[in-house]
Amino acid sequence: MEGRLMSALPRLHTPEEVAEALGVSVWWVKDQARRRLIPASKPAGAWRFTTAQYAEILTAVEQPVATPALPRSTRSTARPYYADSTAPVAQLTPRTPRRRAA
Repeated sequence: MEGRLMSALPRLHTPEEVAEALGVSVWWVKDQARRRLIPASKPAGAWRFTTAQYAEILTAVEQPVATPALPRSTRSTARPYYADSTAPVAQLTPRTPRRRAA
């Protein structure tokens, strides 16, 4: 009976096994699992990964992330910082410093 029960349970992979397969640190795997960025389960307080979760993580990491194309500017030349040079400019005047009463 115990032999059939043991074979029915899914194989659980440790964070060390996942980290070795991905080429990353064990800390990174645990941090990603804690943040729920990779699928994982935590039976008895330790992170474990089923074979399906393990395969899902491997396929997710293998796929390159598509970077969106940057929008191209329609202007041919860069605009200067000051758009209107004919606007009146207020001259700043310094204040006299406060002196302590002696």
